[in-house]
Amino acid sequence: MLANPSSVVRRSQSALISALCCYFIAVVLGFDCQASEPNSATAQDAPPNIVIFFADDLGVSDLGCYGRTEHKTPRIDRLAQEGMRFTCAYTAQPICSPSRAALMTGLYPARLQLTNFLNGRPDANSQKLLQPIIQGQLPLEEITIAELLKQAGYKTGLFGKWHLGNGRFGPQAQGFDMVVMPKANTPPTSAEGGKGEYETTAAAIQFIEANQSTPFFCYIPHNTPHIPLAAKPELVEKYKDTFHPTYAAMMETMDDVVGKVLDKLDALGLTENTIVIFTSDNGGLHVLEFPGTPATHCAPYRAGKGYLYEGGLREPFIVRWPKNLKGGKVIDTPISLLDVFPSLLTAAGLAPNKVTGPLDGQSFLTLADEAQSPERTFYWHFPNYTNQGGRPASAIRQGKWKLIEQLEDHSLELYDLESDISETKNVAAENKEVADRLAAELDRWRKQVGGQTLTQNPNFDANLHRALYIDKDPSKWVAKATATETAEGWQEWRKTMNSVVAGQKPNVTPADGEIRLQARDARVHGTRLRYEPEPYKNVLGYWTEAGQTGTLP
Repeated sequence: MLANPSSVVRRSQSALISALCCYFIAVVLGFDCQASEPNSATAQDAPPNIVIFFADDLGVSDLGCYGRTEHKTPRIDRLAQEGMRFTCAYTAQPICSPSRAALMTGLYPARLQLTNFLNGRPDANSQKLLQPIIQGQLPLEEITIAELLKQAGYKTGLFGKWHLGNGRFGPQAQGFDMVVMPKANTPPTSAEGGKGEYETTAAAIQFIEANQSTPFFCYIPHNTPHIPLAAKPELVEKYKDTFHPTYAAMMETMDDVVGKVLDKLDALGLTENTIVIFTSDNGGLHVLEFPGTPATHCAPYRAGKGYLYEGGLREPFIVRWPKNLKGGKVIDTPISLLDVFPSLLTAAGLAPNKVTGPLDGQSFLTLADEAQSPERTFYWHFPNYTNQGGRPASAIRQGKWKLIEQLEDHSLELYDLESDISETKNVAAENKEVADRLAAELDRWRKQVGGQTLTQNPNFDANLHRALYIDKDPSKWVAKATATETAEGWQEWRKTMNSVVAGQKPNVTPADGEIRLQARDARVHGTRLRYEPEPYKNVLGYWTEAGQTGTLP
C-alpha cells in the first residue's frame, strides 16, 4: 500500500548519477515506465468515432438551450435536443489549463499540481499568501486519452488550442497524429471570424473526411469566446441590443462552425456511431479584464471564470451518440469534466482502470437512467490568485451542500444549493456540524491527492489587499443591462489588479527535461514498503520485511 499515491520522484535528465538513481528505483520498485497496453476486450460493435467541441471561457448561461434567448445558437440547441443535455456539469477547475489537463488525463488538477492557467498569475504584495510552484506544462509521463485511443487503433487529431505546454510538450508528444493550431486571434472577414474559427473547422473536417473509414478522435478546442473579443461587423450590428454585441456575434459564429462539422458527419453517414460532446473549460468572464469586457454574465449563478462559486464551475455539457444514447433527455444529475475520460474509454471498448490505473471521474454513459445514479462528492483545490480577482480556495459539494474554504484565513462558507443556487447566504454558522464534517472531508481529500499548500507573504500589503478583494469583491459583481454599464466604476480596480503583477514572473516549473516516475504507477511486490516523507525525500524506500525482494514485472 502506497503511503502517498500522489508523490513524485524527480530527477534531472542531465546527470548520469541521477539517471542511474531513476533506473534503480524503477528496478527495485517495479515501476511501469511505459504507457499501459490497452485492455484486450473490444466493443461488441464497431468502436464509435469521437468529436469533442471544447469552447474557451463559455459561460453556462450563454447558449439558447441553456436559457440565453438573446444569443442565437440553433445548431447547438438542436444537438442538445438530439442528445443529452446536462444541467449541472462541473468543470475540473474554474480556469483553462487545469481543465484541459483534467480532460486529457482524467485526473484532478490538484493531483497533477497544475492548478492555474499557464503560465499563471505572478505573486504580488496584494496577496496574503504566496502561491505554490505549479507544473509549467502537462508532464509527458501523464497518459492522455489521445494516447490510449491511438493505441486502440484510433486516428487522433487536435484542431485549435492546446495550452498545456509548447515545443516537446505539445500535443504531438501526447498522442495526437494530426495537429493544426491556427492563430488564436484573426481579423474578421467574410470568410473568417475573430478567433480563427473557420480555419480550425476546415482542418477538422479534412481530418474527418480522410479518416472516415477508421475510428477517429477529433478534438476541437476553439479559442472562442476568449478575450480579445472579435466578430464579423455585420453580426455585431445584428446583436447591437444585447448585453454584449460582439460576444453575442461570437456565439453565432461558434454555432455556425459546430454546425459545419455536424453536417459533415451527416454527409459521410457517420452520425449514428459518433459520440459528439460540446462543453467548455471554465465559467464565463464576468469581470472587467480587457478593453470591451466583461464579456458575459453567468446569472443566476455567482461569479464566473477564476472562482469556485457555481458561475465559475458550471458549464454547458451536451452529449449525442444516436446508436447507444436515447436523445431528447435533460439530465439534472451532477457530473464532472473528469468523467469524459472514463466515459470515452468505456465507449471505445477499453476498461479505464485497467489501462490507466485509478481515475478521478466515472462514466456518465449510464445516466440516461437517473434512478440508478448514486450521490457523488465533488472536490476542487485552487491554491492560486487569478486575474479575475479570485483568491485561493478549496471546495466540496455533497448533495445539496456546497462548502468553500477560503485558504487565506480558513474561513468556511456553506451554501444550500437547493434553496440558494446563487450562493448569497452563508449558512455555516447555523449548520456547524455539516460545515465541520465537509471541511474535514475536504482536508482528507486534499492530503490524499497531494494538494499543494501556500505560505505567508512577507511583503503583504494589507491596504492593497483590501482595495482589490474586500472593498470591491468581484465575486459579488452583478450584471446590469449591458457590458458597458456593468463595467462602470471598475476601471481603477482593473488598473490596480494589473499593476501589482507588472514585471513579475509566474511560479511554474521550467521545461528542463526532468525524469519523473509517478508513485501511483508503482507495482509493489512486497507486503510493506518504507515511505521516506517530505520535506526531504517524498519517495518510496526499501523493503521492511526480511526475505522479500523486488523484481521487474
